[in-house]
Amino acid sequence: MTDISYRNNKSKKKNEEHSINNKILPLPWKFWPREGRLIFGLIAFWSMAGIFILGSASWWVANREMGDGAYYIKRQIIWLTASWSIFYLAININLKKWLRYSGPCLLVGMIMIALTSFFGSTVNGSTRWLIIGPLQVQPSELIKPFIILQSAKIFGQWERLDSEKKLFWLTIFASIIILIIKQPNLSTAALTGILLWMIAFSAGINFKYLSYTALSGFVLGSISILSNEYQKIRVMSFLDPWQDPQGNGYQLVQSLYAIGSGGLFGEGYGLSMQKLQYLPIQSTDFIYAVFAEEFGFFGSILLLTFLLLIAYLTLKISLRCRNNYSKLIAMGSGTILVGQSIMHLAVASGAMPTTGLPLPLISYGGNSLISSLLIAALLVRASIESSDVINKKTLVQTLR
Repeated sequence: MTDISYRNNKSKKKNEEHSINNKILPLPWKFWPREGRLIFGLIAFWSMAGIFILGSASWWVANREMGDGAYYIKRQIIWLTASWSIFYLAININLKKWLRYSGPCLLVGMIMIALTSFFGSTVNGSTRWLIIGPLQVQPSELIKPFIILQSAKIFGQWERLDSEKKLFWLTIFASIIILIIKQPNLSTAALTGILLWMIAFSAGINFKYLSYTALSGFVLGSISILSNEYQKIRVMSFLDPWQDPQGNGYQLVQSLYAIGSGGLFGEGYGLSMQKLQYLPIQSTDFIYAVFAEEFGFFGSILLLTFLLLIAYLTLKISLRCRNNYSKLIAMGSGTILVGQSIMHLAVASGAMPTTGLPLPLISYGGNSLISSLLIAALLVRASIESSDVINKKTLVQTLR
């Protein structure tokens, strides 16, 4: 009986290993950690809900300007399909392979950001886009996943690196931030600085050096604002938008009207009045204002609770990770997804100066969708690689 039981168990294990090695997903769903399954489901819900929120925010403007109310939704669905294809490919690639190519990809991204100064397309006072054929590419968005990867790679082995390599990559990170500020795009530069700081902090870098870095970033941002009239006007209008409600403070005033009009439970889906002709850039930079008007205070609390849940799961995934690199990649991914969302809400509600920062997976734009879902894929992959599968041999085969 013992021999029969042993053979049955051995046969069962072989069947399980065979099912793992012949898979569509990188790991069968039943072997995914609970946090990974939850975060995957929440990301899927987030991106699907984004289509409905964008539909309400963009329909009237699309109908008036394009003659087709579904114009922006159709394009967003195309980008969403492409982004989920990238998501699928990304979760099937080992994080070690991602780290192997993160450095060259980051350098290419930096070059593309630099090229916007010479060949970029200017929209609303900022030169952030490169026109490549029919595509409008925003390098400062697409570079975010590779900043996460490369900073995790560098800070994850900080004590083992020689001084020359440390200086080289710190110079690269600083150059990327300065190039983004030059566009000008202070909000994305600030988000990038916060991302690098959080990953370095999570890696255990000396807090004294991190304090000096934070102070340097504050000084650099202040210099940028004082030397750039465009940014100075935005900061002044943020401090008192009612001083010029029809001019420089117009965007924020209309956003506050929209949020305030939502009341406790909102006007109802599709019934926002501010989006009709008053609130500018309602499909991208101020899409939260439309959401708040239609779903009210209660809807906003649910949104914040959702972001808090994403942050909590990110922390849980990070704590389960088997190596320092995976832990830092998970922390960086959560910082971007949650941090950028909070910054978007802060801008729309007047807690931060008005800047062009999309709400991840909701605001209109293919570059933001691709970047956000690739970052989400890195977070899911980090969770998958923390899975306690049958044995070490199966784990190696599964994640190869």
